Amino acid sequence: MDTANSKGRDNDRRETESERADRRWAELIQEVRVAQTGVQILFGFLLTVVFTPRFAELNDTDRTIYVVTVILGSTATGALIGPVSFHRIVAGRRIKPHAVVWASRLTLAGLILLLGTLTAALLLVLRVATDNTVVPWLVAGVVGWYLLCWFVLPAWARYKHTSVD
Repeated sequence: MDTANSKGRDNDRRETESERADRRWAELIQEVRVAQTGVQILFGFLLTVVFTPRFAELNDTDRTIYVVTVILGSTATGALIGPVSFHRIVAGRRIKPHAVVWASRLTLAGLILLLGTLTAALLLVLRVATDNTVVPWLVAGVVGWYLLCWFVLPAWARYKHTSVD
């Protein structure tokens, strides 16, 4: 929790520490719901690939990319479901502000793992679909887009609109 930058803004809301933790928890869980759904659908599809006839035709490199993709998808799923489990285990212990911090960290880790999953999945699909030398460049462009949308623009907005007290 970024107490130095958030105290002034949160105090403007006239919230108690408990109210602030409740609000942050509700916001975080809503954000996690969006990411969880996407990663779980993607992971489900990834699990079925190995059972298709085409899988046997993949070369060693593509099989390795597939295995890495499944592992990344599995770890992303774990990290994005983690906040729910975390909350359930610590509920009633009066440590919600700390739980929010840890759940936020798990969510960020899940988003980074999701980025890896999407990158590896896109690489595999484009390699199999096109067998073209521009695939790494296409994947790099999409990853750049993800980085811009998920991390660069939010970081820029945070920097640009954070008042220094």
